[in-house]
Amino acid sequence: MAANASSLKETGMAVLLLGTLDTKGAEYAYVRDLIAAAGQEVVLVDTGVMAGARALVPDVAAEEVAEAGGESLERLRSAGDRGAALRAMAAGAARIARDLHEQGRLSGVLALGGSGGSSIAAAAMAALPVGLPKLLVSTMASGDVSAYVGQSDVTLMYSVVDVAGVNSISRQILGNAAAAIAGMAAAYDARSRTGPTGDDRPLVAATMFGVTTPAGDAARARLEELGYEVIVFHATGSGGRAMEALIASGYFAGVLDLTTTELADDLVGGVLSAGPDRLTAAGAAGVPQVVSLGALDMVNFGPMETVPDRFRDRNLLVHNPTVTLMRTTPEENAELGRRIGAKLAAASGPTALFVPRGGVSAVDVPGGPFHDPAADAACFDAVLAAVAGGDVQVVESSDDINKPAFAVAAAERLHELIQKGTA
Repeated sequence: MAANASSLKETGMAVLLLGTLDTKGAEYAYVRDLIAAAGQEVVLVDTGVMAGARALVPDVAAEEVAEAGGESLERLRSAGDRGAALRAMAAGAARIARDLHEQGRLSGVLALGGSGGSSIAAAAMAALPVGLPKLLVSTMASGDVSAYVGQSDVTLMYSVVDVAGVNSISRQILGNAAAAIAGMAAAYDARSRTGPTGDDRPLVAATMFGVTTPAGDAARARLEELGYEVIVFHATGSGGRAMEALIASGYFAGVLDLTTTELADDLVGGVLSAGPDRLTAAGAAGVPQVVSLGALDMVNFGPMETVPDRFRDRNLLVHNPTVTLMRTTPEENAELGRRIGAKLAAASGPTALFVPRGGVSAVDVPGGPFHDPAADAACFDAVLAAVAGGDVQVVESSDDINKPAFAVAAAERLHELIQKGTA
């Protein structure tokens, strides 16, 4: 009989194995034994839906996983809806993983699978905090993996061959995966026993892009002088989403969001969008934030040949062989200003807006390829109008965003906002 999930809390920390044991029993038995041989306890969870005897007896049966996801396994099987079954098992696996972590049981998670098994495992991994080891061996790991990684720190390993038996090739891949999760789990277990031994300074989130690097570096240096640990996010879409998720999870004492360029990609259709919820988490959580308009002069595409035909007559700049930048128009900038202003005006916490009238990026300065005072003015006018009369503090400067004085002033203002909140 499978052990009830709640009974597992009485034993030590363990590696959680999430698997569709209706089809992959031999593979999971192989990695389970290797992890155990490496000295790690294993909790095996069956996320498979198909009926029939299992060659491998799990610690948490598929019926329990389905129930944890708000369904019955019998109903999922009779309905014959694979999509609904995957969603229910993913929800159940996520709840079990989260419960075990809250009980102090987890030292890592490993899963093996194709598209369906990977989607179930990825949902469970996404429910766990940053830092807890998460390894997914997947047939899908060589393509677009954004759906599996999301904003979590999942480690992906390409299975090379299908996860369909233990053979001379898969034995090497699965053996590496078992060794990897065992090693990561041991390190995590050791950290958990000794407690925090590193930096205990308050955390500040900051955003940076290649064309706003001088601003990010100067601001980070000043914040570190003021006693903060600064976590920099690259404003590449995934970076912005990760930052928003961590802000919402309560990691940060403040946010220095100098580079809001991802909103331009969201508006125009570039490849580095962080989605419409970018620039909302700090405001919703009441976290002090200082925001600027960094790199709103550009939308990002891949190589020049990938730029959509409708944009071919626009001001395009080859940043490198894999990145092509497109200058935003006055109309686009005005809409960006309105959107940013509305988000800031809705913030529940201390908020300041820094406006760099000298230019919003390294290429938006006099003589630069994206220098366009009319487009910048459209953004500035719109954002200032949107926050007028509210609680947003506004600081306007004749400097461009990368002038050290501008960045340092923004960092010092964030420090003031944080200090007022903790006084």
